[in-house]
Amino acid sequence: MKHLFSTIATTLIFASPTFADTTLTVANWLPPSHPLVSEVIVPMTEQINEATGGSVTANILPAPLGPPPAHFDFAINGVADITFGVQGYNPGRFKTTNIAEVPFLGDSAEAVSVAYWRTFDAMLKDAGEYDGVKVLGVFTHGPGQVFVKEADTSATDLLDGQKLRVGGGIAHEVATALGAVPVEGPSSKAYELLSQGVADGILFPYESVNFFKLIPQLGEAVSVPGGLYNTSFYVVMNKGKWESLTAEEQSAIDSVTGEALARMAGQMWDRADASGLDAMAGQTTVTPASEDQLAAWTTALQPVVDAKLAEVSATGLDGAAALAMLKAEIAAVEAD
Repeated sequence: MKHLFSTIATTLIFASPTFADTTLTVANWLPPSHPLVSEVIVPMTEQINEATGGSVTANILPAPLGPPPAHFDFAINGVADITFGVQGYNPGRFKTTNIAEVPFLGDSAEAVSVAYWRTFDAMLKDAGEYDGVKVLGVFTHGPGQVFVKEADTSATDLLDGQKLRVGGGIAHEVATALGAVPVEGPSSKAYELLSQGVADGILFPYESVNFFKLIPQLGEAVSVPGGLYNTSFYVVMNKGKWESLTAEEQSAIDSVTGEALARMAGQMWDRADASGLDAMAGQTTVTPASEDQLAAWTTALQPVVDAKLAEVSATGLDGAAALAMLKAEIAAVEAD
């Protein structure tokens, strides 16, 4: 009997590390085939597992826990350990994202996303908007372009009266400033809005037009250098769960998130945009914006940019300085 107890005790001692392992739940609201899931979130979970030597495992939940706007609070409340989403789906909650969403920032999602993370880490996080979570990453999709069913794409008033489907964030203000009529709706409803004539066009990156199968409905597009807008994304973790990890595990996760995650996401969006543009050949005519259009649109959008910077400054930060840093970092990444 004494030998039996000794064996059991020895077994428990050697088994104890197993009980210390941590499994993180990752919420998802997109189709598994979406590149943000298959080429960013899935690889991130694999990298967390590898970086921690298997002591932390991140598992993506098989079904959505709720609508996209709820996901930030899911992380705060511990409904899921890790969530991702679009800050613009929660109007008024996030001001600092304006920095990364203003027009004409850049043609590479990788450059903008890496620069965005650096600016966030150096300045934007001080606004306190994310104090309730551990931020694993912020990034943007590729530059938003103009797509319409039909129009004179050379006109400076191209968008006057056009009903454009827009999502959250700055796209609504951009559409309004350019004379369009914004039609609010999630990405998943874009096909329905266009096919039923509720919308005449859309502001979207090339990737999204392709992924949501909108190409047959959109005969004309105007490519705008730097894009008319970007959309900001977050990946965050429940703070209590983060603080329950060891310092070594936290350091390991930091090594594969942050700037590394922003770069991976940006590279994904760039690949997806290139693929989307290729898919448009012979179906959607893509015309570069003219100098007249760029001049007119830059003037029309300046009040929008000024208002967005004022919102950032209202958080206690210097909005103009943050935008200047972002642009400098974009140039630095592009130079690399």
